[in-house]
Amino acid sequence: MSRVAAIDCGTNSIRLLVADANPQTGELVDLERRMTIVRLGQGVDRTGRLAPEALERTFAACREYAQVIKEYGAERLRFVATSASRDAENRDEFVRGVVGILGVEPEVITGDQEAEFSFTGATKELTGRDHLDKPFLVVDIGGGSTEFVVGDDHVRAARSVDVGCVRMTERHLLRDGVVSDPPTEAQIAAIRADIDAALDLVEETVPLREARTLVGLAGSVTTVSAIAQDLPEYDSARIHHSRVSHDRVREITRELLHSTHAERATIPSMHPGRVDVIGAGSLVLLAIMERIGAEEVVVSEHDILDGIAWSVA
Repeated sequence: MSRVAAIDCGTNSIRLLVADANPQTGELVDLERRMTIVRLGQGVDRTGRLAPEALERTFAACREYAQVIKEYGAERLRFVATSASRDAENRDEFVRGVVGILGVEPEVITGDQEAEFSFTGATKELTGRDHLDKPFLVVDIGGGSTEFVVGDDHVRAARSVDVGCVRMTERHLLRDGVVSDPPTEAQIAAIRADIDAALDLVEETVPLREARTLVGLAGSVTTVSAIAQDLPEYDSARIHHSRVSHDRVREITRELLHSTHAERATIPSMHPGRVDVIGAGSLVLLAIMERIGAEEVVVSEHDILDGIAWSVA
């Protein structure tokens, strides 16, 4: 048994997992799991740079996480950075800040590496579960990109494309710093066209339609599950391994895309940082389900963060 810490810094959020890992039994016991919305990718699609205020929000979260890691006495830490910091011209500023706070250099991983971590984290518990047929298609819908992985016990094919809830929102719904509220039909159609084009690219190398079980990861998917269950608050235990039908995802996506910011903000399970981007995120999920003919999505709270933890266990 070893005590490890993993940090996943994405476009929209930064997350921490401190866990005790037993590679012999395949057991990963959570000690602390945290998520902070920092919007590191704010404006990156437009400017190509990480905004100063986004960097400061991220560094503030890092300082908080450094204290948690110290308190638990984690033996090893791995910090993985994803889409936003891959794209930014001033990523060196980001790296220096993280090293200064946490003492480790953030690994700006490729989309394929990101997909492999996601697959490991999402499927380690699912292998052997009743009524879940292989191969799995693991879909990690992030802020800046979405990762697709098809595999059985191991990854067979993977691809990352630049379609995420924040990127789609900023590209198509943001006007003069304000998100359209609600989006127009033309704006929704433009997002869907981008998603469909990205799925065409994915299908060039990843056999999406061979999948027998769709596993959905990250905040857009877990929030859709929370809404589908009409939860009075976000409840990880009820969301983890829940199943949401294609029809329910379609209904929720329609409702989210045709509601106002104020209406979405009243949803009790909605994190404030997702209010403006959840419509685009749910549309990504819906488009994937329609592309492969999935009747349902299995929702996992275990994802790239758990895969990162296993990589250092």
